[in-house]
Amino acid sequence: MVDPLGKQADAHYCEGLARLQPGRGFFRPESRPSRDLGVLLARRLAERGPLRVLDAMAGCGIRGLRYGREAGAAAVWVNDADPDRLPLLEANLAGQAGLRCTALTAQHLLAGCLQRQERFELVDLDAFGCPAPLLALALEAVACDGALYFASTDGRSPTGHDRPAAVRKLGAAARAHPASWELALRLQLGSVARAAWALGRGLEPLFSFSEGRTFRTAVRLRRRASRAQEAQLGMVAHCHGCGDQQVQELVRLRQWQGCLCPANQVPPLAISGPLWIGPLQDPGFLAAMAADDNSILGPGSARLLAQLAADPGLPARCWPTAELGRRLGCGPPPLADLVASLRTKGWLAQASGVMPGQLRSDAPWGEILQTGGQLVGIAPGAAR
Repeated sequence: MVDPLGKQADAHYCEGLARLQPGRGFFRPESRPSRDLGVLLARRLAERGPLRVLDAMAGCGIRGLRYGREAGAAAVWVNDADPDRLPLLEANLAGQAGLRCTALTAQHLLAGCLQRQERFELVDLDAFGCPAPLLALALEAVACDGALYFASTDGRSPTGHDRPAAVRKLGAAARAHPASWELALRLQLGSVARAAWALGRGLEPLFSFSEGRTFRTAVRLRRRASRAQEAQLGMVAHCHGCGDQQVQELVRLRQWQGCLCPANQVPPLAISGPLWIGPLQDPGFLAAMAADDNSILGPGSARLLAQLAADPGLPARCWPTAELGRRLGCGPPPLADLVASLRTKGWLAQASGVMPGQLRSDAPWGEILQTGGQLVGIAPGAAR
């Protein structure tokens, strides 16, 4: 029998330079872009010296195998909590230099690393659900200037669909927001930033992205926080009445400004945070990743890399063009034209690299509506 990928359903799966048996555990071929970017990340880290990798939730071991085959990792430790997968991991990674295969819970694994003061240039934490309980231990396992590449499949709490869960899991408020994927990534980054600062360390986001199901972030760990890094933690407010958005630093939190709603019709602001309001991407690092041998990249991976590199993630204000169209009472204004027009007027503006069809800008909301209206022939002041 042949599977949809064109390979024997009971045979090996091939991806990049890796060839392995997925086994019966959870495995998504559709997640290849995240693994491709992980390999390019690992290659950059390997330029500094021998690369040691800890894959804490390995599944079938495909990420660990690719780190060894394609990034030249000197040592790879693959772990999965299911002991029945241990023979599969050992078979799939046979011959990998410095290989260790274990079947421990992630908490047990990371706590052991802390006890032994064992650290790695790359810690891959491909978590199922929210990884917040593991972040402090995972950061302890990252060598200075190494990277933590982590994921969450919890889409409800950080996108405002389960507010009590957001408070429990993230220690933050999450309200419905038009840039929901970005909100989730910023809440995720806020959690890891607070964990790093509590350890006396600093961090730099390298890249963050989502396809709406899984939220992935790579951060570089620094020996100490940079000056005024606390200013990157803040709150985001959204008015469901007029569509305006505001961002404030937590260390300078003050009264929110007025929005475009009539004075007697102002609804309560939907406020989310604390969350990361700084950059989501490091364009220089992404450019170095893109300059690498990209023959390993699968369909969509190069496109994802390019769109992330084009959008550092600042400012933390995003609107779907569909919302602009709805408020203007017409179809959405062309995103490229809207970006160009706002830039001509002196505002920061670009297409979001996180969610398709979204504008990122520091322009006042009234200016954005007016500019969008001009592009579609709507008279000033006609926006709803």
